[in-house]
Amino acid sequence: MDPGNNTGISEFQLLGFSEEPELQPLIFGLFLSMYLITVFGNLLLILAVSSDSHLHTPMYFFLANLSFIDICFTSTAVPKMLVNIQTQKKVITYDSCITQMYFFILFASLDNFLLTVMAYDCFVAICHPLHYMVIMNPRFCGLLVLVSWILSVLHSLLHTSMVLRLSFCTEVEITHFFCEINQIIQLACSDTFLNNMVIYFAAMLLAGGPFIGILYTYSKIVSSIRGISSAQGKYKAFSTCTSHLSVVSLFYCTSLGVYLSSAATQSSQASAVASVMYTVVTPMLNPFIYSLRNRDIKGALMRFSRMATLKGTIILELKKCP
Repeated sequence: MDPGNNTGISEFQLLGFSEEPELQPLIFGLFLSMYLITVFGNLLLILAVSSDSHLHTPMYFFLANLSFIDICFTSTAVPKMLVNIQTQKKVITYDSCITQMYFFILFASLDNFLLTVMAYDCFVAICHPLHYMVIMNPRFCGLLVLVSWILSVLHSLLHTSMVLRLSFCTEVEITHFFCEINQIIQLACSDTFLNNMVIYFAAMLLAGGPFIGILYTYSKIVSSIRGISSAQGKYKAFSTCTSHLSVVSLFYCTSLGVYLSSAATQSSQASAVASVMYTVVTPMLNPFIYSLRNRDIKGALMRFSRMATLKGTIILELKKCP
C-alpha cells in the first residue's frame, strides 16, 4: 500500500511536552538520564542472569526476557524524542510514525503477556512446588514466551492495519512525544468508528484477560500461603512473588492512570505526561525492584562485577607486557 495515496500527508509533528525553549535542555537531560539508567539496569540484569548458572531457572528466564522487552519498549519512543529536542525538529515521517506505533504496541503487549506468564510461574512455584520443575520445564517455558510473541505480533498488526486504512487531512500535530494510536486516530478525517471498536475489544480481551488471570493466580497464591502453618514458611512463600507483584502493580496502575486521567481531563498534554510513567519510569524501576529484593540477583551482580573487574585487570596487565 502506498501511504501517500491514502493519507494525503507524508509527515506528522510530535509536539512533545512543552514548546518553551528554556525547558528543552531540562527535558532532554531528564529523559536521557532515565533512558540510560533503563538500558544499563536492564542490560546488567540480563548479563547477570545469563552469566550465572544458579539463575538458569524459569523465573529468571522470564525476568531476562522482561528486561529485554523493557529496553525495546522504552527505545521505541525516547530516542526519537531526544533527537527531536537536540535537532529542534518535531517532524516524524508517516512511515516512521506507523513503524513506531507498531513496535510500541508490540512491546507493550509483550510486557502484559510476560507479566501474566510470570504470575503463572509464581503460582506453580507456591501452589505446586513438588511438580514445579516438571511443569515449568525448559520446553514449556520457551513455548509460553513464543506464544506471547505471536499474540503480541498479531495484536500489533491488527491495530497497524486498521490505522493504514485511515485518511489524514491537514491537521498533523500530535500532542504527544511519540505516535500514540489514540492520538493518530483522532487526527484522521475518515470514519474511525471501527478503529475505536477494535481498540476497545482488543483492550478487554488482550489486556483485561491477562489482568483477570493475574488476579486469579494471586487469589490462589494467597489461599495457598494462608494454608502454610509456620510463619517462616509463609514469609518465604510470599517473598517469592513480592517483586513480581510490585512490578505488576506498577505496570497496571500507571497504565490505568494514563487512560483514566486522559478520559477525565480530555487533555492530550496531561495524557503525554502521564504516559511517561509506564513508558519510561516503570521499565527503569523494574531492575531495581528485582535486584534490591532478591538475594540471588544481588549475589549474581556481585559475582559478575568481580569477574568483569578481574578480566579488566588481566587485560591491562597483558597490555603492559612488552
